[in-house]
Amino acid sequence: MAYLCNMILPGKLTHRYIYQIVMLFFLLIPFIADGQNVSLKASSRSRVEVGEQFQIVYELNAEGSGFKGPSVSELRILTGPMSSTSSSIQIINGQMTRSFNQSYTYIVVAPQEGTLTIPPATVNVNGKQYTSNKLTVEVMAKSAPQSGQGSASGSQSNTSDGTTVSNKDVFLRAIADKRNVVLGEQVIVTYRIYTRVPVSSVNVSKLSSFSGFWMKNLLDENAALQQTTEKINGDEYVVADIRKMALFPQKTGKLLIDPMELECVAQVQGKTEQRRSRDPFESFFNDPFFNRNIQNVQKKLISEALQINVEPLPVSGQSGNFKGAVGQFSLQSSIDKTSMKSNDAVNISYTISGTGNLELFDFPRPVFPPDFELYEPKTSSQIRTNAGGVSGTRKFEYLFIPRVHGNFKIPAIEFVYFDPKKNEYVRLQSQDFELNVEKGTNEESKEAIYTTSQEGIRYLGTDINHIKTGNLFIIKKGDFLFGSVTYIVLILLALALFTIAIVFTKKQDKLKANQSLVRYRKATKIARNRLKSAFILMKQKSQNDFYNEMSQALWGYISDKFMISKADLSIDSVKNKLVEKETPEELVEQFVETLNKCEYARFAPGDAGKKMEELYQLGIEVITKAERLIK
Repeated sequence: MAYLCNMILPGKLTHRYIYQIVMLFFLLIPFIADGQNVSLKASSRSRVEVGEQFQIVYELNAEGSGFKGPSVSELRILTGPMSSTSSSIQIINGQMTRSFNQSYTYIVVAPQEGTLTIPPATVNVNGKQYTSNKLTVEVMAKSAPQSGQGSASGSQSNTSDGTTVSNKDVFLRAIADKRNVVLGEQVIVTYRIYTRVPVSSVNVSKLSSFSGFWMKNLLDENAALQQTTEKINGDEYVVADIRKMALFPQKTGKLLIDPMELECVAQVQGKTEQRRSRDPFESFFNDPFFNRNIQNVQKKLISEALQINVEPLPVSGQSGNFKGAVGQFSLQSSIDKTSMKSNDAVNISYTISGTGNLELFDFPRPVFPPDFELYEPKTSSQIRTNAGGVSGTRKFEYLFIPRVHGNFKIPAIEFVYFDPKKNEYVRLQSQDFELNVEKGTNEESKEAIYTTSQEGIRYLGTDINHIKTGNLFIIKKGDFLFGSVTYIVLILLALALFTIAIVFTKKQDKLKANQSLVRYRKATKIARNRLKSAFILMKQKSQNDFYNEMSQALWGYISDKFMISKADLSIDSVKNKLVEKETPEELVEQFVETLNKCEYARFAPGDAGKKMEELYQLGIEVITKAERLIK
């Protein structure tokens, strides 16, 4: 093989270099193929109302940088992009599998009616730019108000008979639990509404921006507002927390938090009757049809801006083991066994528990003996959020394999964090582990001398070896592989394999270039995966996510199966395409009915669990029929 390459490739390339180039090419093929699986996927609701908030989410299945979101003048961005990441590492039978997911979320509002086309976003992964799919959102007119409700707009606070709602009747406050903090210290900001009159239709129109902070939401946005009472200057108010955030400053200086704006409808009684409801939030049940003297006034509330003064962490007492942890923490360490044989796998874990910036610091790496084979650590987190802030645990697991026998020691780890309450650095130390490694059956019979570095390992007894006995492979003098029949067969076999690899690669490239065919073939698989996700969401009773996943499954299946671009998707286009395929009329009507139910089921009255289960079964049935009847 080397001789043939030397004849074909002129120059100063030696046989050894040519052999290394060919082997490197075949070794790189799996990595090249793996890089083609990176994708940036965009998703959002397909239909919204004017003024309604909705999310645009971009999901990346790799670790990216330089994310550039879409620029849409017809949308008003309330906040974003909010970035979140998750990763996992699995080691099964010595094979390591790593997965990484990253998402970017926008919260936006469409102020005008019409059809919006959201252009793709881009992100860089390993120096290569990836582009997401574009989105189409239909913005419908705002639903008409119910009978008896007012139609005031903006910040108007007067009714037709002169009844007013003052800033003392209902107002919004932004409250920070502390204004002076150090870098990385947790700050809890609460947006709280105070009211003396019944209010309804509380809707956040503009979220605060938290430039310079890493943030975590502490309240469940789908949960009912928890009400309390509070007296201010002798007046009793009903109080509810609209939004509560845990903020962690990422830079020093004076950081400004913009005001939050919300709109609500205040119900006040006319001048002929001055009866006040005991519960301001019972306005949903206080129907003006039975009390015609109640007037609805739309009120715009704006909180004050907040300034947080962030000081740098003190230098005194800081050591090289400090990795940015700020809060109150504890450290635990464990190992699954301290006695083993060489080539046995051992797992050691370190767990950090407490309150603070758990997701924002690095963990010091333990020091292992140089002859241990060490795998990448697995990190898992259990983060809890409540009114008191962010708390939980982070666990770091290290899998290693001792290759030789002997007694070893894994020294203790020092974990350093800054405690703002004590205003000092706290040092925690794990336990050290003594390991007794016995000789295993697969260990080579060599005596080892160990030093503190990997390069310092050397073996004795290898300069003079024993005479080999038994069945030996001995080549007769004068016999050479070069020029023999075996040599020629190996060359022809290598050329044949190389030709097959080239033909196969070209065929795959040709298939991938035909995007329509790829979409057609993968339509059923993608729909099946989305239906599995919808089933999990149904069991979790997550209604909004379930309906969104079902909608993506049905519309995505139709788009891929019938080669319809997502910008042209509509009920009419789907019906026309099914008719062109000579689809039975019964299946056409069932498809249209399923799509309509998917869009409007979330707003229909009735048992939510039963509605989700019926829609799920209907979606499976219509896709199954389509696969059987449409060719």
